Parts: sequence; C-alpha cells; structure tokens
Amino acid sequence: MSPFSSRTPRSFRPNRLTARAAALRQSGAPLIDLTMSNPTQAGIAYPEREILLALNDARALRYEPSPQGHPEARRSIAEWHARHEAAVDPDHLILASSTSEAYSWLFKLLCQPGDAVMTPRPSYPLFECLAELEGVRAVQYPLPDHWGWRLDIAELEIHLDPRARAVVVVNPNNPTGTYLRAEDWLRLQEFAATRGLAVISDEVFFDYAWRPASPRVSSLQEPHLALTFTLGGLSKTAALPQMKLGWIHVAGPEELRREALERLEWIADAYLPASAPVQLAAPRWLALAPEMQARVLNRVLGNLDALRACLDAGSAWRVAGGEGGWTAVVEAPRIHSGEEWALRCLEEAYVLVQPGFFYDFEREAFLAVSLLPAPEAFLEALGRLKQILRSI
Repeated sequence: MSPFSSRTPRSFRPNRLTARAAALRQSGAPLIDLTMSNPTQAGIAYPEREILLALNDARALRYEPSPQGHPEARRSIAEWHARHEAAVDPDHLILASSTSEAYSWLFKLLCQPGDAVMTPRPSYPLFECLAELEGVRAVQYPLPDHWGWRLDIAELEIHLDPRARAVVVVNPNNPTGTYLRAEDWLRLQEFAATRGLAVISDEVFFDYAWRPASPRVSSLQEPHLALTFTLGGLSKTAALPQMKLGWIHVAGPEELRREALERLEWIADAYLPASAPVQLAAPRWLALAPEMQARVLNRVLGNLDALRACLDAGSAWRVAGGEGGWTAVVEAPRIHSGEEWALRCLEEAYVLVQPGFFYDFEREAFLAVSLLPAPEAFLEALGRLKQILRSI
C-alpha cells in the first residue's frame, strides 16, 4: 500500500513530447520554444526602476495581517476594474497569492469531498489537478468548435454532474481566446441560479482583446443571479507573474454574497499567503499595467499577423478562431494527430509547440502556439516550419 495520497499523481513520467524536447535541449539542438507563457522571459521591456521602487515601502517592515487583504491594495484593484469593466466594491474582494490558490479556496468553500465542479473543454489543463488536490472532481463540459468554442448552455446541461457545485468559465478561454457574450452571461446566470450552482469566472486574460470592438462582457457586470466569483491577478493584468498576487471578487444575491465573503475571509485567515511588500506595491504596479499591457499586446498582435501571413500563403493550415489572450490555436491537416504534428515540428524544425490534447480538444488536429516570443525568434520558427507546410 502506497504511503502517499491518491490526490497526487501515480507517475511523474514525462509525455513523449516533453521527454524528446528535454533530450534535444540537452544535446544542444537550437530549439525555439513556442510554448512560452512567461512575459518576463520574452524580451519585453519593463519599467524596471518603477517596479523595484514600489517595493521600497517601510510599512512592509511591520506585520499587520489582514485576512481579506490590505485595504489599499483592494482599493487599487477595485479602481482598476472600475476603469475597464464595472464598478467594484473593495469590500467584496479577497486577496490570495495567485489565481490557482483562489481556485483551491473556492473549492474548499463550495464543495464537500467527492462533489464536482464543471470545467470547460478545451481549456487550460490545471483544473483537474487543482480539483483533485481538494478531493473534488473536475467534470468537463464541451465548448463546441463549430460555434467558435463559445459557451453552450445546452451542452452544459447535458453534461451536468448530479453533485456539481459550481460552473467554471474562462473569459477569454485559454487557449481558444473566446470571450463571453452578454447573452451567454445572462443564460449562464439563469442556469446556475435555478440549480443552486455557483459561477467561477477566470478573467486573467480579459484585458488582452485582439480587436477593441470584440463582443465581450466581464463577469463583474450584472446580472448576478447566482453566487459569482471573478478571478484576476497581477500575473496577467500587470504582466508580473513573479509578484504573486491574485484576487477573488464576490457577487450575487446579498445574503449568499455576505456569507461567502465571511467564509472566504475565514479560509484566508488560516493561510495569510499574500506578502505585505507585494500588497503594498500593488497600487503602483497597477498604475503601470496599461503600459505593460500595451507592450505585451503589441508583441502578441505582431506575432499573430506574422503567423496568419505564413499560414495564409497557400497552406492547408489555418489560425482557428481567437479573440484574445496570448495564444493562437492552429488547425493542421488531420492526416496526423496534434501530438504527431508537434513531434514532427520538434524533430524536423526544432520548434516546440503544444498539441491540442494538452487542452482536451475534442478532435484533431490542433496545435497551441504562444504569441509571446521575441519577433526575431518567432519569424525564425515560422521560417523553419514552412518546410513542413510545403510537404503537405
């Protein structure tokens, strides 16, 4: 009998693509990584002096714990959202060290062991891990690709687990980049409210729309017929993943909202994870966020244009959908699976991309391509991949 919990993986053996990429790196092969998700390693200019000066705050020398989060940090987060999405009450915010930690707190808040949370497919492959660590089941509901991977309430109802306690949406979805529309949001709120479900909306990429006029709605906006939690964080909002700070906004019917905040504050008090220096620096970093978002988005859109130009040149490949975020989904010919295409890109072109099965795409053959790399490296990668495209 194993001494370890079944909530941790039975095996840590890497998949074929990861193992092969590691071997090629070790051999010195000139790999170009198009799976990058870290903006601090993408050659994007940061206002370094201003970022570091924000940490020079004498108040950080005192320990003054606040389970809900420092009031000044919460006010600055509320002001940020008020400029962009909707009016937010600072007293309706709870600070955590990351959105991953926020998920774990919400699963603790809402679920008994063995309960379920409904998670979208395709989407970011972290929900199952976070749910299992809390003794909760992540049950997937499909986002139909023929509808641009938009939320389909009929599919959600078909797949709804009897022990579901919450529905997770990612707005925009990662990696498909699909935003919630106002009509989607209303239907989801009605669906959740009539079934006693909470809604958890992950909006970390919300500010990175590829087109300013994209039809989109934030989950911070009304209606809030069901208990609703909106997640954000400095990792994407200010392009500062190393400055660990995330937040949960709580909305919904007044009595439920008040009790949820009280219980979340109790959970937060047990951990007190967000450091004082980061919370105190958050207002100044959020003041820099528009500049950082503009630099990241400029990089993303430049690489997206280059990718589209490459694939539009008589290729059987295409950029599939996408309205926002840092990733492009590429549909390849179905003569191979996404994994086989990714291995071929790696072996023949020394270019690392992610196959669609990493994100649980329902069919073949999709690849996920990061739009963060430096333009020179991205163009070099496309040049190498052209040899593979021509062979189709």
